[in-house]
Amino acid sequence: MTLIADSAASAPSGPPKHFLEVRDLRVAWPTDDGLVRSVDGLSFSVERGKTLGIVGESGSGKSVTSQAILGLQKGTRAQVSGEIWLDGEELVAKDADEMRSLRGNKVAMIFQDPLSSLHPFYRVGEQIVEAYQVHNNVSKDVARKRAIEMLDRVGIPNPDRRVDDYPHQFSGGMRQRAMIAMALVNDPQLLIADEPTTALDVTVQAQILDLMRDLQKEYNSAIMIITHDLGVVAEIADDVVVMYGGRCVEQGSVRDVFYRPEMPYTWGLLGSMPRLDRDRKGRLDPIPGNPPSLINLPKGCVFAPRCKHRDKVAGTACATDRPDLIETAPGHAVRCHIDAEERRRTWIEDIKPSL
Repeated sequence: MTLIADSAASAPSGPPKHFLEVRDLRVAWPTDDGLVRSVDGLSFSVERGKTLGIVGESGSGKSVTSQAILGLQKGTRAQVSGEIWLDGEELVAKDADEMRSLRGNKVAMIFQDPLSSLHPFYRVGEQIVEAYQVHNNVSKDVARKRAIEMLDRVGIPNPDRRVDDYPHQFSGGMRQRAMIAMALVNDPQLLIADEPTTALDVTVQAQILDLMRDLQKEYNSAIMIITHDLGVVAEIADDVVVMYGGRCVEQGSVRDVFYRPEMPYTWGLLGSMPRLDRDRKGRLDPIPGNPPSLINLPKGCVFAPRCKHRDKVAGTACATDRPDLIETAPGHAVRCHIDAEERRRTWIEDIKPSL
């Protein structure tokens, strides 16, 4: 993942260099109480054959980012600005009909809850057939054969029989597999997975992640996986974007973010995650407080009210100045006022030993 500046003044111009390139994306919703800034200046890139994990607490802007890429806010009151380039096409400027032709074809999404995403009144196979026929001029028989083929590919037993079942006749893991089959039926180049393993037991989670990995190798697709589960990200992602308050606060490779994190919020996420790869010396340490209101974000660092390390910054910078996203090492960027050397020392001496 190549880092992209996330301020309008320094955002790159000209043709994109990456398969998916998001530049200074902003999504806001007008309400009676004020403007909800769900995404506030987000930039990142993803290449084909690679997986990007987007992590953060609920309300950090993860799902809104994916919806903006799919163009799902078009026709709503949402205020969307910035640029989203997918394989050389800019998506923000496209109208609803143009985006409809891309969704399910060039870009597809696995939604968080397959039970509510699949229509309960239609058979699973009928829904996959419809998704295929929308983008391909084929007969219903041909589309049905394609649906059976995809159900078989995602590991559903007896696909020629189960294709005629209703969603409630599938288990949770099988419904998620059916959603993956529907998402991949048109061989999309970008697959967005929003909490694809939520509410699944750990063995089914592992099967779903293995399936996504295998299908990515087969189709050479780019994957964006949106989750609050850092274990899932460590398992499948190549790069990570950590979001908080609608902004990216740290991004880099999985190795950098998991083994050399520099942002106190990332430390908090890692400290609240159970680990099986080492003996933990203390109890899980949740991040104190609650995420900020997206209507009234703090003036300075959005994480400052919850940060245990703000006393390491002299003066009032944390409370008054919004930190920039600064590249501290090749491919690794952090948004924090704490001096880089002090952050590294704190991680090595204080945070890492307690995990």
